[in-house]
Amino acid sequence: MIITIAGYPGSGKSTVGKILAEKLEYKRYSMGDLQRDLAKKHGMTLQEWQTHEEGDDSFDRELDENQRKLGLEEDNFIVDGRLSWYFMPHSLKIFLNVDPKEGARRIFEHAKEGDRPNENPYDSIEQVVKQAADRVESENKRYMAYHGVHWDDVEKFDLVIDTTKTSPEEVAQQIIDKMAE
Repeated sequence: MIITIAGYPGSGKSTVGKILAEKLEYKRYSMGDLQRDLAKKHGMTLQEWQTHEEGDDSFDRELDENQRKLGLEEDNFIVDGRLSWYFMPHSLKIFLNVDPKEGARRIFEHAKEGDRPNENPYDSIEQVVKQAADRVESENKRYMAYHGVHWDDVEKFDLVIDTTKTSPEEVAQQIIDKMAE
């Protein structure tokens, strides 16, 4: 089974993906980590990468093709990425929602701990709220232009979970329960 996890910034996609991968003994892929790595490779922060992608879609297209191939060639893995569900329509499609301020708080804390490499240091949670909203808007514009979809259209998902007050372990268990249905 392929599990795709999409969600808003700070909703816990990577954390939940790691927990699921461990519990299910599945391989895990993270499109967010891949974007951070590519940005770093090109000498950019994640925010600069997002701005670059608005004018040059070549990296987005490469990521898209990699996801499409992954969905056709492998099985029994987890991938967290905004459009992974679109490229792997046969997957169990999970969407993680979070209150924007809580998502920003999590990102801010992870950045302080050095857990989010290649992101600009943040001065405040309010700054993270703004940058996360800008990122969502930028991605929705790009993905609508490329594929005719909004990545955060919850009607496209098999399970939608609000992670604002739910632990990552509880979220992972809800997904495992959904797999058993």
